[in-house]
Amino acid sequence: MGDDLRIRRVVTHELQWTMPDLGRDATGFNPVYQPGAEARNTGYVITIETDAGITGEYAWSQGGKGVSSTQVAMVARYLIGRNALDRELIWNDLKRALRKNDRFGVSPIDIALWDIAGKSLGAPIHALLGTYRRKLPAYASTYFGDSNGGLDSPQAFADFAVRCREMGYPAFKIHGWSGGNIAREVATVLATREAVGPAMDLMLDPACEYQTFAEALKVGRACDEANYLWYEDPYRDGGVSAFAHRKLRQLIRTPLLLGEHVRGLEAHVDQIVADGTDFVRADPDYDGGITGVMKIAHAAEGFGLDCEIHASGPAQRHCMAAIRNTNYYELALVAPGLDPKSRHYRVYADGYADDLDSIDSDGCLTVPEGPGLGVTLDWDWIRSRQTGSAVFE
Repeated sequence: MGDDLRIRRVVTHELQWTMPDLGRDATGFNPVYQPGAEARNTGYVITIETDAGITGEYAWSQGGKGVSSTQVAMVARYLIGRNALDRELIWNDLKRALRKNDRFGVSPIDIALWDIAGKSLGAPIHALLGTYRRKLPAYASTYFGDSNGGLDSPQAFADFAVRCREMGYPAFKIHGWSGGNIAREVATVLATREAVGPAMDLMLDPACEYQTFAEALKVGRACDEANYLWYEDPYRDGGVSAFAHRKLRQLIRTPLLLGEHVRGLEAHVDQIVADGTDFVRADPDYDGGITGVMKIAHAAEGFGLDCEIHASGPAQRHCMAAIRNTNYYELALVAPGLDPKSRHYRVYADGYADDLDSIDSDGCLTVPEGPGLGVTLDWDWIRSRQTGSAVFE
């Protein structure tokens, strides 16, 4: 089978679509609820074809987006003639080849190769990795705060957290506002805890919006008072300074979660060793695919730390299903007022979705059980929105 799985062609597809009732906040960067608006989004699909007729497929609409696609183009011809099962060799060769970049391009290639491996063996990826669980406890991860009647006040966040708790979510994560109103951030932290009571796990992700160490400290102390599970990427260092976060850890009790904005295994380990974080963040779209995430998760396990997977998607689910030292699946992004069936990347033809109402009564999602990633792409939907493609053979 190995010789039959030689790669013969790589294709990347670019597509665009709109999502209703979504706009941007005043910064122009953060997505927010905005009735009547339409947000234009861009996504990509990679297909890796083999001589055996087995094709690996992966669709992404986050992570590096166009950066990932550009880097795939930089290395795609290296893949032609390679054995698709030689993932570790390919991963390390691409890691070196893209060493002067952020290596985003490794991720879609690696995930598509895992899809080939699963399809060739008739097994889901989590089984190839070694399954630890099949039900994934989830947290509702909000859009950023807005001024449009959605998440537009501390009470609105609190009310939405109560709604999510009543739906069955065991945990809830806040993305606050940009603009530096720290009193409003503090009020949101406290109001949300008061509303949901002590049993629901709460997390806060400022997404590097706070301007100063003092602002991060003030909100961190509010998280202490409200007993938050973690405090993620607080301020404008960009989520990369191990020294700054070690200092913050010395002054607050709430555990920090860092690692979304450093790339790859070594940088994550450096952050751990430097006492820059308590929980470790990893993402198959950001950190070298499934291979990269599993390396980071096992490194964290060796330090006795938990590795929390960033964002939603089939690759994220397979990784989480094979990791012991992890707690929650990030169901992202959600907000009151949005139709849960209209805003997501509708690239799947088999009902796979990461919507607010996708959880079961226990607040969990399942991992796909079909071969490979276990999802079926909707090629009619893709082709109807395709804006370009590149072929390498």
